[in-house]
Amino acid sequence: MRVLGVDPGLTRCGLGVVEGTPGRPPTMVAVGVIRTPPDLDVSKRLVLIEAGLIEWITEHRPDAVAVERVFAQHNVRTVMGTAQASGVAMVVAARNGLPVALHTPSEVKAAVTGSGRAGKEQVTTMVTRILQLPERPTPADAADALALAICHIWRGGVTSKLQEAAASRSNLEAAAQAQSRLQVARLRAAVAAQQGKR
Repeated sequence: MRVLGVDPGLTRCGLGVVEGTPGRPPTMVAVGVIRTPPDLDVSKRLVLIEAGLIEWITEHRPDAVAVERVFAQHNVRTVMGTAQASGVAMVVAARNGLPVALHTPSEVKAAVTGSGRAGKEQVTTMVTRILQLPERPTPADAADALALAICHIWRGGVTSKLQEAAASRSNLEAAAQAQSRLQVARLRAAVAAQQGKR
């Protein structure tokens, strides 16, 4: 599975592409940041983010897109910009037929470090170790994007296994019901045949 992680932001939108399967160490495909000038109109900044995301999806062809779920912060302007960039990422993914997953910061931290309260430094350190990178990815937005992709691969693997188990159980139940219906039909046919002989 190849996942594009997006750490949304208006000034810096972190991007990280990671490839891997549950149970095996993931590998980094690409990492970077889309930057937009703060003095530019918000609508034009969002267009720049959209263009950058389209370019990344076209070049790296991910199977899914993982975006950080936006939470309310004290700074309303910051959270508004983050939410707008997040919305653009989801729209671009949907237009390209890619499934989108939203992960909370604490989910990502817990998946990568084992603690939902880990700091940015700890997340960056663990991302560097997990992906066996020669140097720490910078800025923090880029490391966070990689962490999102890692989280999705690992969590997605657990989810898909649960879905497979549920599907298998459902198939067994359906087979048992079909067998039961067949037995009932045979009994009825036997009873009807006996009554016919009388």
